[in-house]
Amino acid sequence: MKTFKARGIVITGAASGIGEALAHALAAQGARLLLADVQAERLDAVAAALRERGADCLTQVCDVADAAAVQALADTAQAAWGGAHAVVNNAGVGLVAPVHSLSLEDAHWLMGINFWGVVHGCRAFTPQLQARASRQEDAVIVNISSIFAMVSMPTQSIYNASKAAVRGFSDALREELRDSGVRVLCVHPGGIRTRIARDARLGDIASVADSPQALHAQFEQAARTTAPQAAQAIVGALRSGRTRLLIGADAKWGDAIHRLWPTRAAPWLSALARRLRHRSTPR
Repeated sequence: MKTFKARGIVITGAASGIGEALAHALAAQGARLLLADVQAERLDAVAAALRERGADCLTQVCDVADAAAVQALADTAQAAWGGAHAVVNNAGVGLVAPVHSLSLEDAHWLMGINFWGVVHGCRAFTPQLQARASRQEDAVIVNISSIFAMVSMPTQSIYNASKAAVRGFSDALREELRDSGVRVLCVHPGGIRTRIARDARLGDIASVADSPQALHAQFEQAARTTAPQAAQAIVGALRSGRTRLLIGADAKWGDAIHRLWPTRAAPWLSALARRLRHRSTPR
C-alpha cells in the first residue's frame, strides 16, 4: 500500500495490544478504520482516543469465532466504504496447560478465535478485496500468526497449533489469490508486551511457573518488543509489499534456528524458558 490516506482498514482484536497500537499508527497516516473486539468498553475507549485526534473511526462488537458476526463486520465495511482495502485478522487469545490435563472446552475456545477467526475474516472480506483489486486498488489481508508457528513450547500446544494453522492457511490462501491482486501478509511476532498472558486461560502451570503472577512476570521479562513497535513493523510491511514478517529479535532468532536445526528449535526455546523461570524465582 503506497498510501493509507482514506483507505478503509478493518482491525479485529482492536481494543488492546497490537490491534490498538496498529489503529493509532494507521489513523496517524489518514486511514479510515473499522475496529472490532468483544470487549465493548475497551473498544469504545480506543475509538474515543482516536476520534479526539481527528480519526475517521467506526467500531463494532464482534466475536470472530462467530462466522455470522464476522460477515456482519464485512457488511458494515461494504456499506460504509464500498468495501475494505485491508483487513487485519489480529484477534487472539492464550491458553497455558499441558496436553494431558487441558480443558477441551478451552482448546476449542482458543482455536475458534485464533484460527477460525482468521478463516472467517478471510472468507467474509475476500469478495470485497477482490473487487478493490479488480479496479487496481490496494487490497491486503493481514493474518497474525506467531513465531510459535515455527517453534513450540510445553503447555502451549493448542496455541502453537493455532498459529501453525494460521501460517499454513495463509500460505495456501496467498497462492489461491495470487492472480487476483489481493496480497496476503502473514505476521510472526515474537514476545510482544500485550495483555495476552494476563488474559490467557490457565490450566496446570506447575511445570512452567510457580504461580500465575510468576508466569506473567516471566512473560514480561521475555517480551522485549512493545505493541507500538510491532505496529510500526506491520505498517512498514504493508508499505513495502511484503508477504511475510518476523517481529522482534526473538522471532528472527527462533526462525533462524528452526531453519538451521528444526529438531533443536523447540528444546532450545524450552531451555531458555527454564532459565527465565530460574532467574525470576525469589531466593
